[in-house]
Amino acid sequence: MTAPWDDWDHVLKVDPDKELHADETFEDVCATGTDAIEIGGTLDVTADKMRRVVEACEEYDVPLYQEPSNPGVVIDSDALEGYLVPTVFNAGGPFWITGAHKEWVRIDNGLDWSRTHTEAYIVLNPEASVAQLTDADCDLGADDVAAYARVAERMFGQEIVYIEYSGTFGDTEKVGAAQDALDDASLFYGGGIRDYDAAHEMGKHADTVVVGDLLHDEGCDAVRETVEGVKDAHAELADV
Repeated sequence: MTAPWDDWDHVLKVDPDKELHADETFEDVCATGTDAIEIGGTLDVTADKMRRVVEACEEYDVPLYQEPSNPGVVIDSDALEGYLVPTVFNAGGPFWITGAHKEWVRIDNGLDWSRTHTEAYIVLNPEASVAQLTDADCDLGADDVAAYARVAERMFGQEIVYIEYSGTFGDTEKVGAAQDALDDASLFYGGGIRDYDAAHEMGKHADTVVVGDLLHDEGCDAVRETVEGVKDAHAELADV
């Protein structure tokens, strides 16, 4: 059985705590060509902010997923295809591996398990908010990253391994090492994708490229370029 993300080249991550660029609308956001929209952020996110974005996007034909940063921001909406819950494999303590998740399963009315999936995060930019929040050990070599990826897939059954460089363009050797370590899991990459060239380069190493800050900083035209970049990279790989 295939998972929805098996066919994703590009994901657009919308931070509900940030405004859109200039006078753009969520109709514009949904017309960028991205394969899915993931709604989430590390800091200052609330359930009301999450709901505002979901409601603004729900009428358009783009799959919507929520990436909750804590149990207090989880919302129940039929417009959501599902929930992608991060678990940070290189976190400095157990809270962001299983501790927060223990609280998530206690939310009112319980989780919709048929729509709940986890992402095995490997956080590699020590300056990023997510690294500081989770006290992640970012001092990892390519072999360490590959080992984490293999542990995530083979020991913990993760279907998504997410290399997170939030705020900076990552080390392609480390991303490639993670890809080589995986057999069936999808490799997501996020961080520093600001233009066609960056998306094209990382698209050579990752199954799915995630773009976030660019939407809020530069807008939908810039996002479209990244969609083209990763899709071109994947088309070129398919022709080899």
